[in-house]
Amino acid sequence: MDIQTNLKKVLNDLPPHVKLVAVSKTKPVEMIQAAYDCGQRDFGENKAQDMAAKFPQLPQDIRWHFIGHLQTNKVKYIAPFVSLIHAADSLKILKEINKQAIKNSRTIDYLLEFHIAEEESKFGLDRETAEDILKSDEYKQLKNIHLCGVMGMATNTDDVGLIHSEFRKLKETFDYLKSKYFPDTACFKEISMGMSGDYPIAIEEGATIVRVGSKIFGTRN
Repeated sequence: MDIQTNLKKVLNDLPPHVKLVAVSKTKPVEMIQAAYDCGQRDFGENKAQDMAAKFPQLPQDIRWHFIGHLQTNKVKYIAPFVSLIHAADSLKILKEINKQAIKNSRTIDYLLEFHIAEEESKFGLDRETAEDILKSDEYKQLKNIHLCGVMGMATNTDDVGLIHSEFRKLKETFDYLKSKYFPDTACFKEISMGMSGDYPIAIEEGATIVRVGSKIFGTRN
């Protein structure tokens, strides 16, 4: 397993404006360190306690991305250091992130997760619910969280046309929210979509962040 060769291959696929989050979930710190030594700084985890355990063992300039479904009782583990939470999907979780951000005297960046796949098992908001959140007084009082864009996961399928259409739907949602709510907000700019199997399609459809694990670290343990 040559992590550094794999990493270079993936990076060569990416245009300059697309950020790579190396998905290190289930992987030991030695493998993360190998990617770090090759210059990678953004890493993604999907379990809060795993991420909190790895954080002190690795260089402190790593930018940690939480990419899994986040439960309210787990936010406290990552709030002191997380760089970006990719999958906020309810007002309840946003209130908890804000509460923990205040406790840690910081502002936490996050993305709203949208349900774009045909699979019911995937999490995420629809546009109407997202707008209800953004317009609510409760949301407007949350001063320690910072919305940076949107995230979504396509259907796990070989149907390339379907994947294109799902990613296109997320880009359209981003454009709609940007023009309606954040026209002058420079930090509302991220579209996190695409994983090892479909990130080239995501890039074609406008991704600014891709989340790639097995193509770098090998198949999941």
